[in-house]
Amino acid sequence: MDLLEPITIRMLHTAEELTAVRDLESLIWADEDPVPVNHSIAVVKNGGLVIGAFSGARLIGFQYSFPGFDGTTIYLCSHSMGIHPDFQKMGIGEKLKLRQREEALHKGYRLIVWTYDPLETVNGYLNLSKLGGVCTQYIENCYGEMPDVLNAGLPSDRFLVEWDIAGETSKPREDSAKGEEVPLLIQVEVDAQGFPVPKAVLLDHEWNVNVLYVPVPNQFQTIKANDLETALDWRLKTREVFSYYLSRGWTVTALRKSNLPYLHYYVLTKKLPKRNEG
Repeated sequence: MDLLEPITIRMLHTAEELTAVRDLESLIWADEDPVPVNHSIAVVKNGGLVIGAFSGARLIGFQYSFPGFDGTTIYLCSHSMGIHPDFQKMGIGEKLKLRQREEALHKGYRLIVWTYDPLETVNGYLNLSKLGGVCTQYIENCYGEMPDVLNAGLPSDRFLVEWDIAGETSKPREDSAKGEEVPLLIQVEVDAQGFPVPKAVLLDHEWNVNVLYVPVPNQFQTIKANDLETALDWRLKTREVFSYYLSRGWTVTALRKSNLPYLHYYVLTKKLPKRNEG
């Protein structure tokens, strides 16, 4: 059976392999157009990467990235990563990202960037706490209206993640304030269905601390499916808080998992944490 086969990660190059990636992408995001095979072939021949995860001989996950340049810095733009629904929550995404870092360093890249929805906390924990990426920019409605099931009905707001793969920040990151009293930038109540509802946001305050928390729901898609109005409220209130603090020098550096059944916390710090030497 597929689930008993060992998981292997390897680079993809051929038209046959990249056609399998296109087909898997179509399966995972049924409402989106997949990357054309002729485009992905051109990308891997010109500094980009397509990486596959296999269960035995079956492709069950992929990561796709291409070269980027902002006028000053050359970097790798990590465009998409998908895992077959039968193989999710098995750590395959982390394996793909670690192989991406290895291959990117081999090609001479020092920086990888990508976007993700900050209300998708599984992605947030991987991107920030496990991989060591950071976010200094919040992009409102980054991709415009998106019709797929994960995004339909809401603005496509995104964090821009920067992963310094050649530097000391590219390390798993613990929440340095864990156990301490830290200000919460959104007040939260629980409704009759047990869903967290965002209330007042805290802005224009001179905090005499180096760490702040932004609470976010840990089951956002469940809220969205049951109460689109509350989901939109979470989008707009987190947009307000993140846009305000990131524009004032704060950085999102981790996602702290909570013992509460409905909340996690993003960690904002005034500067990047330094790795302990020893």
